[in-house]
Parts: sequence; structure tokens; C-alpha cells
Amino acid sequence: MRTVTVVGTSLAGFSAAQQLRAQGFDGRLVMVGAEVHLPYDRPPLSKGFLTGKTSRADLALGEQSDYDELEAEWVLGDPAVQLRPSSAGVELLSGEHIGTDGIVVATGATARSLPGVDELAGVHTLRTLDDAVALHDELSSGRPRVVVIGAGFIGAEITSSCLDLGLDVTLVEAAPLPLERALGSTMAQACADLHRDHRVDVRFGVGVEELHGAFGHVTGVRLSSGEVLPADVVVTGVGVQPNTAWLANTGLGLNDGVLCDAGGVTDLPNIVAVGDVARCYRPDLDRTIRIEHWATANGQPRVAVGNLLAGSVVEHHTDVPYFWSDQYGVRIQFAGTVHPDDDVRIVDGAVEDRRFLAHYERQGQPVGVLAFNTPRAFGRARRQLTRPSLIVT
Repeated sequence: MRTVTVVGTSLAGFSAAQQLRAQGFDGRLVMVGAEVHLPYDRPPLSKGFLTGKTSRADLALGEQSDYDELEAEWVLGDPAVQLRPSSAGVELLSGEHIGTDGIVVATGATARSLPGVDELAGVHTLRTLDDAVALHDELSSGRPRVVVIGAGFIGAEITSSCLDLGLDVTLVEAAPLPLERALGSTMAQACADLHRDHRVDVRFGVGVEELHGAFGHVTGVRLSSGEVLPADVVVTGVGVQPNTAWLANTGLGLNDGVLCDAGGVTDLPNIVAVGDVARCYRPDLDRTIRIEHWATANGQPRVAVGNLLAGSVVEHHTDVPYFWSDQYGVRIQFAGTVHPDDDVRIVDGAVEDRRFLAHYERQGQPVGVLAFNTPRAFGRARRQLTRPSLIVT
């Protein structure tokens, strides 16, 4: 390959570029990004950046020397709008056509928003740096009443940050318990109790019917129960949509992401996918899975890039899914995959103290581990779940 184009310049794309150089690719490297910013870290956006403890400079994923070492061509603020396999190229919004031999798809995902709210000021999603700047500015103006819709990791962290800023905040979640699908009902209850510990005004098991507004600005949130929550700022954390529209009608398999084999290779062998946009087959689970976590976006590119440069699948990505979250001063860490019927056993600490280590077991075998404020014990337990990458030459 003489030219490789990485489409997407967040963590997964930046990691892929670093891996291309580390694994010996010395040809033309083109980095295409929809945002105008150089690669930055997203996890702090809902935490330290909102509260003012983390600056823009702190978000950078690399120093200038790191970018210089890549010797890449950076095309920022000009998103890819079409993949053209017949001409081996990527077409950008500006009309520019980039001819390329290999492509790393790392276009990530876009935050979902509620229907019919585009014209209401004061309604936010949080996915990008620009989103975070806009939300930070609004939260810093006076003492707005905030409603957060969705008690997943983003919603919970934003709620925690609002509380840290001394704001009135209400957290709304349609499911009976927050994070129930990710953690199972037993440990989801611990997350619900964590919110209540800090006297957050919560509404669990109730949906959102519509947003009220006046003079173009949001004024309230009407719930399925009929209750109307007054609001000056509304933040929706209701999931994401993989950015795959530019790949339509290209021969690539698309199903809530780009379909890949266990090595990140798509239906077109000169194209691999990594990060939030990649739905890869997992032999250990016997199904495809799309993982929206920092650790996967950072680690997956090593395997995918190796397969791209080799021209065949020589390695599978089998790292155990891992994520963490910081809420109300509590570090929550999880590794593994959970089924609703898994057994959960507390092996250290106590749930009521918000300091514990829990093991998930399936048919007597460990399949996951969850920790509240026990990082060392979690690290040991996580390593026991980790298996070495599978070489499949």
C-alpha cells in the first residue's frame, strides 16, 4: 500500500494512525476528520471539563511532536460523504477526492436527540468538544434548572457534574433502574442508590412525552406520568447512532455499525473499521458486538491495522470489554459481558458503603467484574478475565 486514509480523527482514528507507523507503514497517510479539532479525549467532557477543572489543553491526545512523527496530511472540518470502492477513493463534503489503497473507518457515532427539539434553545447533547463548550457556557450562566434525560454513563456523569456546580438537577430514566442492561438489575440498584445518596431528584421508570418551550427556548419536560419538570437546560443522553451514512451502497455490510470479522476487516479486504462505528464478530460470544468504550477504541486499532497491512486476517481482537465512570467521587469500573441470568457475588467490601468488588458468574465461570472505589482489587480481577489475543494464521 502506498496510501492509507484514516477517516475519523478521534481516539480510534488517532490510535490507528499511530499503529500504522509503528507497524512499518511508511507511505502516504491521510487523516480525514469531520471536526476542526486535532484529536482530543472525550471522557473528561462530561466531567472535569463541565466543572472547569479540565482545560481544553488538557484534552489533547498528543503533543505536537506526536503529530509531527506521524508525517500525516490532516484534512479537518471536511467530513467524508461517500466511499467509492470502484475508484478506490473517499469523497469529501468539499468535493475533494482522495485516492487511496487502504482505508481505516473510524467515523465513530453521533449522539441521538429527541425528535422535534431542534428549534428549541437550551436543549443539548454531549458528544463533541463543541457540544461540551456550549453546555459548559449555559451551565455557567446564572443558576439554571437542569433536566438530564437518560441515566446511562453520560447522563449520570453530567448529573454528577451539575451537582458539583451547585445546580438544581433532575435525572430522568425510562428504565426502572439506571444501567440495568449493562450491569444487571442487582448492581443497577447500587447505581440508583448512588444517585439517591447525593439527593439527586430522580424519575426512574418514566418516559419523556415532549419538551415545552416559550419564545424559542425550552421551559420544561413533560413526562409520561403527566408531570412537567421545569427546566432552563435539558441534556439528552439517550444513546448514539453510528456514522455509516457515507458508506451506503458500497458493498460493505452495515447493521448498527460497520460489520467486521473478528480482526476488524470488512467485506472489502482493503477496508477495516475500528472504534464506536465497528460491529465486529466475537468468537467467544458467537455474535457481532459494537463496543462504545475508550479502551476498545484505543486497543482495537492495533489488530485491525495489522490485518490491513498483512492483506489477510492474522489476528483477532479478543480483549475483554472494559469501561469506567466517575460519579459523585466514586470510581465505577466494569470488565466483561453480562447476561440477565448471571449470578452476582460480592467478594470484597459492601454495596451499602459504595465500596465493593462484585464478580459475575455464568455456569460457575467468571464472566465479569464490577468495582466501586476498589481499583487495585478490580485490576487483579480484570486480569483474570483477560485472555491473550488469538493468532489465527
